[in-house]
Amino acid sequence: MAEQKKEEFLDEVEESELDQDELIDIDAEAAELEKLDEVTAERDEYRDRFMRALADAENARKRADKDRKEAENYGGSKLARDLLPIYDNMKRAVDSITADQKEIVGSVIEGVELTMRELLNVFSKHGIKPISPEIGDKFDPQLHEAMFEAPVPGTKAGDIIEVSSEGFMLHDRLLRPAHVGVSSNN
Repeated sequence: MAEQKKEEFLDEVEESELDQDELIDIDAEAAELEKLDEVTAERDEYRDRFMRALADAENARKRADKDRKEAENYGGSKLARDLLPIYDNMKRAVDSITADQKEIVGSVIEGVELTMRELLNVFSKHGIKPISPEIGDKFDPQLHEAMFEAPVPGTKAGDIIEVSSEGFMLHDRLLRPAHVGVSSNN
């Protein structure tokens, strides 16, 4: 029996010697894990940089689209603003004509009216809309400019009592406010 235990012991020793050959070198494994951690951290850093660059590119694209749309919609605002007095003068000319004058120079007046309508059509085509307040409307400081205040019987304070010139909007922006007179009744 002692012989048998000795043999079993020797078999175990031989197996343990084999196991030691197969044992993992802990230092080498630790070094490999550290290297893996470094590579993973580097990958994460590159991924983060990539995502930030992608977000920056997307923001730049959106900003460029917004700038392009704004330039498209509002780029001609100086020209439009310069054309408004021409419309005002034509409107004053048509409004000042008497019935006698209309009979004498009717075709000229008709030509001025057609030109005025065509100018309004071009304005409309480019997003310019007239602001045409009526007498009795409430004064709106976002759309109107008060040229004077006067007490007028039968009106409330803040009512429009006279329209000197129409205003104009360019898309959603005020190009020029309508010039109006406002009642100052209490």
